[in-house]
Amino acid sequence: MVAKPSNVKIESIRNIGIMAHIDAGKTTLTERILFYTGYSYKIGEVDEGSTIMDWMEQERNRGITITSAAITVAFQNHQINIIDTPGHVDFTAEVERCLRVLDGAVAVFCAVGGVEPQSETVWHQADRYRIPRIVFINKNDRIGADFFNVLEMIHTKLHAIPLALQLPIGIESDFKGIVDLIEMHALIWAGDGLDYSVQPIPDDMMELAAKWREKLIETLSERNEELLALYCEGSEISKDLLKRIIRQQTLKTNVFPVFCGAALKNKGIQPITNAIIDYLPSPKDVPPVVATRVSNNEEVLRYPDPKEPFTGLIFKVQNDPERRKLFYLRVYSGKLEHPYKVINARSGEEERVGRLFRMFANKRERVDYVGTGDIATIIGLKTTVTGDTLCSGDIVTLESMDFPKPVIFVAIEPKTVADQQKMEGALNALADEDPTFRVHQDPDTGQTIISGMGELHLEILTERLTRDFHVNAKIGKPQVAFRESIKSKGMHEEKFTRQIGGTEHFAHVALKVQPGKRSSGFKFNVIVPEDILPQKFVADTRKGIEDSLSAGIQYGYPVEDIEVTLIGGSYQSDHSSSEDFQFVAGKAFREACLKADPVLLSPIMAVEILLPKEFLGDVIGNLQMRKGDVQGIDTRKLIQIIRALVPLQNMFGYATDLRSLTQGRATYTMQLSHFAEVETEKSAS
Repeated sequence: MVAKPSNVKIESIRNIGIMAHIDAGKTTLTERILFYTGYSYKIGEVDEGSTIMDWMEQERNRGITITSAAITVAFQNHQINIIDTPGHVDFTAEVERCLRVLDGAVAVFCAVGGVEPQSETVWHQADRYRIPRIVFINKNDRIGADFFNVLEMIHTKLHAIPLALQLPIGIESDFKGIVDLIEMHALIWAGDGLDYSVQPIPDDMMELAAKWREKLIETLSERNEELLALYCEGSEISKDLLKRIIRQQTLKTNVFPVFCGAALKNKGIQPITNAIIDYLPSPKDVPPVVATRVSNNEEVLRYPDPKEPFTGLIFKVQNDPERRKLFYLRVYSGKLEHPYKVINARSGEEERVGRLFRMFANKRERVDYVGTGDIATIIGLKTTVTGDTLCSGDIVTLESMDFPKPVIFVAIEPKTVADQQKMEGALNALADEDPTFRVHQDPDTGQTIISGMGELHLEILTERLTRDFHVNAKIGKPQVAFRESIKSKGMHEEKFTRQIGGTEHFAHVALKVQPGKRSSGFKFNVIVPEDILPQKFVADTRKGIEDSLSAGIQYGYPVEDIEVTLIGGSYQSDHSSSEDFQFVAGKAFREACLKADPVLLSPIMAVEILLPKEFLGDVIGNLQMRKGDVQGIDTRKLIQIIRALVPLQNMFGYATDLRSLTQGRATYTMQLSHFAEVETEKSAS
């Protein structure tokens, strides 16, 4: 492990993520960056299971990134905090929480596949947080590689402006280097690609290079008056001016500089590493974070300055091998140093920080201080969870993180009594780590139900039960997490009058329910005057309804996309209680919904399949058997791309079928598109 810079200025820190679709080469690129920055002396390989960033046994066995790993490297007197994020759709939430705390990102695209579904998803996640990005088009040495097609896809599919700063020299097996459009020279890699030579641009590429440099300057001139004036005058434009304007426009997310290479062959790594320093922001370059003062709900700004009050966000919780919780922290303002006392803004409680660490994938180095812009880990917190704000001085809270709801669940039971005692704690520990993993007891059967984002997600987590927590358990078949809603309006009035243990109980509510827009969730309205029904009982009514949402209407699935209005009610001051109103509200809600044409909603998945042309007919036929709706078929050189919408319950076991149909030559991805109505008879089965 190399020494890290001490007392680094905030301007010299880069907090970046590596993000992409699965198999685009994120981890391969990251491992090369670690090598070229001097962190590692040997390049880790995904296929050999020798990577630093994919350190989990499951990651190395499967050759995919499952959990985001953080690492800090020193390069050109800068400190780069890198987070390598997963590319599989089942782990999108892992990407979400990392992007929430990063300042910049490197988006990796495959030169063959281009803008694939998960790369599109994570790009739009980064858009939400306005994260500046640079682009690395990888695998230019692969059959079917097309650098210019990927540029076009970035423009048309992502509605972004790619700014090519490099062009590939050679294609597919002939790929050997790049043309640098800023310096206007060529970089050629030979042999194992560990180093390159600077050469003149090949004669047969001079015209193309001139054309793309002109395009580069034109694109920037539209956004910078100084450059526009020089361009119109025909004056010479210095490389320093170009780089300065590129950085300005990148930080504004107006343009996205594009680089190219072949990470597996070690080509193009040095320029993209330099670009992280040159074009991605430091914590000083991003706007101050908006916080909310807990005492009065007033918005306040926290600036990236060590003199500001300490403000940090816990964006991830992870259990280490000794079962201690590691809390990943991004510091937005101020500093954290001995005696390490902070306030949890959610709970209002003081937390004592045990120790501070800087992370190096699964290794860590103890530090005594973390300051503005740092990403570090903490142990010793008692009440803190993912998304909590830690602060000092004024108690303020930062915007928290929203995570998607699970779409698949299975029943799980321990094999022995000894496993029973360990399973509950193990499942809770996994749920603490992963906000999209849920655990609950089925009230009717008493079974323990675990739910997540897909088959792979639950498979990984159940494997961890055995490997990390030594719990042996039996897993049921995957089940779809349906939702319930209504199609029309319904009203119901419910009165509760009963004598229990010699005490009179009374509660009375009248409710109207109506469908909301899809994905609108739950909305509660009140039109009953407070002199008719006090606010206390209105709040109890709402709680009773909210408790009933998870119980379902007919089939026990959560109720969504519904609007409830409290239109009437009454109480008796001596005989009404909170429990009475919660009970009667829940009953009235269910009865009103039963009168409003209840409907079952099924998750519909957007599926994209990449396959050779000769298997197209068989794969489409199989999709139709699964009641899939083919939305379109695209051709990209030698590859066919099928886009379809398929009910999730019909996609179980699809990976095996697809391998069989295509001799293992096809790949697919799927992600939740929307929930759609299904016939009630299907739900019963």
